[in-house]
Order: sequence, then C-alpha cells, then structure tokens
Amino acid sequence: MAILKVAWMGHPVLRKLAEEIPRNALRSADLKSLVSDMLETMDEYAGIGLAAPQVHFGVRVFIIQPDQADDETLRVAVNPVITPLSDEVSEGWEGCLSVPDIHGMVPRHVKIRLDAHDHEGKKYSAELEGFPARVAQHEADHLDGILFIDRMTNLSTLAYGDEWRRYHAPRPEPKEGEEGEDAEGDEDAGDAPEDGEG
Repeated sequence: MAILKVAWMGHPVLRKLAEEIPRNALRSADLKSLVSDMLETMDEYAGIGLAAPQVHFGVRVFIIQPDQADDETLRVAVNPVITPLSDEVSEGWEGCLSVPDIHGMVPRHVKIRLDAHDHEGKKYSAELEGFPARVAQHEADHLDGILFIDRMTNLSTLAYGDEWRRYHAPRPEPKEGEEGEDAEGDEDAGDAPEDGEG
C-alpha cells in the first residue's frame, strides 16, 4: 500500500473524462492495488471520499466513507452509475481534497441509487440518502471532470477553511447547563464533517 499524491485544482487530470474499467480488469490485481492505495490515501488526509482522478489515475473508480467512525459506510465504486430517485434537491456545504481549504454551498439530489462494482468485481446497487448521497455525487463528478465549485449556484458562499469553521461549520448542541456560543462562533467547536470532501 502507498499514500498517493493528490492532484489540486488546475491539474489537467481533474478536468478529463475518466475511462471505464474494462470487464476483464474488474478482478485484476492492479485494480485491487489502486483501491488499497486510495483507501490509505483517503485515511491519511482524513477524507470521506476520493476519486481515482484525484490521485492521477484517469479511471472510473471512487471510494466513500461518509462516517469515518463506521466502516459499514465504506463503499468502493468501480464504473459507477448514479440515478436520482427524486427531484428533491438540497444545498449543503462541501469541501474537496483537490480544492484544499475551500468550502461552498452545493445543490445535490437528496436521494440516489448507486450502481457499481466493488473492488472484487461484484456488482451491487445501493440507495443513498442525505449526506451519503451528497458524498457519492461529489465523487462521481470527479470522474466526469467536474469540481464542486462548478455545481455552485451562488459563489458568494465560497469560504476559506478557517472562516468556514468559524462562521458556518455545524456546531454541536450545547449540553444542559452550558452557555451558548458568542455571536462570532467558536473556532474550536469540534470537527464537523466536510460535505463531499474528496
């Protein structure tokens, strides 16, 4: 396993259409090795998603783990197809390892179906809703050369990480007997998940 270098916005690999993994390569050692390296890289950068183009491989593979504390939320998606299951769209904060320290509000479908193969070449289908659906859509966009900023409808929500954490990041509810936050917020109010980071 290896930690791979993450491509940043401006690198051409992030703007290219990724190639489908051929059927005869779905169970290959090369694919398993790539997925293993991507998992280690995502873990190293505390991401919740990572697409192959972000680590300089122009193939249609992504991984997501919307809840870093729950291994059951980990999914490997090879040659994924995402189908919206309703017209409902919601805006939410997103960040990205390839657009470091920048956040913005992005509209996404609330409920989707993900059809893909796993790292063993087995086909599966999963319905995702809310945050997991957002993360999957974010990563699938990378396979089509799309960054989250391309999906934004209001660029005035763009924020650097420090300012996002200070003014916009979700905060834990105060416990009984504790005082609320001041008007400017608390910079050290815990690590909220960064929607779609990867």
